[in-house]
Amino acid sequence: MSYLEEIITPERKQRFIDILEQRTKYITVAIEDVFQMHNTSAVIRSCDVFGIQDAHVIESRFGERLDKNITIGAQQWVDVHRYASTHDCIENLKNKGYKIIATTPHDDDCLLADFKIDNKIALFFGTERDGLSQEVIDKADGFIKIPMVGFSESLNISVSAAIILQILTTKLKKENIDWQLTEEEKLCKKLDWAKKSIKSIDAILKRYYAEK
Repeated sequence: MSYLEEIITPERKQRFIDILEQRTKYITVAIEDVFQMHNTSAVIRSCDVFGIQDAHVIESRFGERLDKNITIGAQQWVDVHRYASTHDCIENLKNKGYKIIATTPHDDDCLLADFKIDNKIALFFGTERDGLSQEVIDKADGFIKIPMVGFSESLNISVSAAIILQILTTKLKKENIDWQLTEEEKLCKKLDWAKKSIKSIDAILKRYYAEK
């Protein structure tokens, strides 16, 4: 890490430190089979903006849906995990201690403002047309919705994700919860981001190891 830090600017190093202080894995996002690729990409960008380090993308029906032109580099800074099935994604997150929270507009869901963060949560977002699959609904530990007072009964997935992440990350940082990355996780991300920030990184590392 110290070798790479000699190459990047002090301003860039400080930027990494500042951003990592606001990053969390306590909240994560899962996107299920979203057809419009720009919507998936926009959600990834919102994860970066609001400090969510991990995003999970289920691609069982529509294949890879990330548009690099829309993410505008966000995918470099957010760890994107891909799954071939909803089952695999849910099992992985549950095994890591996450509560599965389905985002739906149903009447009996918890309103966003009333939602309590008392555990690690994975927010699931579904397709524009059909919403979340029945599998997510059946296996969810909780439900959340954005209150709406107009004629429209739903929001675009990328808009919903941005609203929910902004509200919940603000709430999270006010709680007496250990929500930040560990020191080891911060160090790993600084190394990863440093590599992604340096042009011709492969040649530089090859030269470094040759000199060693």
